[in-house]
Amino acid sequence: MIALLLASLAFQTAGSPIEQVMIHPFVASDYMCSEHWEGQLAYPGDSLGADCIVMGGPSDESGGYLAPFRTDGAANEDWYGWNQPLLAPFDGQVVRLTENPVVNVPGHLGSPPASIVVFARSDGTHVLYAHIQGAMVKVGDQVVAGQPVARIGNNGFGRSPHTHIGAWRGETPLQIRFDLRAMAQMRQP
Repeated sequence: MIALLLASLAFQTAGSPIEQVMIHPFVASDYMCSEHWEGQLAYPGDSLGADCIVMGGPSDESGGYLAPFRTDGAANEDWYGWNQPLLAPFDGQVVRLTENPVVNVPGHLGSPPASIVVFARSDGTHVLYAHIQGAMVKVGDQVVAGQPVARIGNNGFGRSPHTHIGAWRGETPLQIRFDLRAMAQMRQP
């Protein structure tokens, strides 16, 4: 029993802590994210990234639950996030922008590449938003945290309107944390 406990403790302390980055919320709406675990995907913009979906519908006050889409979700327009503005993750510069004009049908997996915008901060931190549409920025533009930069789309290797968010510094993927104080400030009347 003691050997098992010691092995467990060794496993928990063997790796170094995962580095994190705090960014501005990507939208001003309610959302849910499914995170990629360490080693699931190899590219730094995918590893430790998150696929985030805007949620809507009845509020908690009415006793209802939030959902990702109205009706059956068969059309992009049914999804609460479809075409919603995406907000810059931090003060920085747009360093890459790729747009794929193909729009996927919900429920059907599209083909790469996804439309992306990549931001860089002065400390070398990069954040990628994928599956965007309607870019409002171009490479070289300076952005401010919370500034609208594009809209949520459905393209590339995806099945529904959502935003993939990845962050890295050098070759090190970063775990994403959203600035919930900024969210509270956006929500104040």
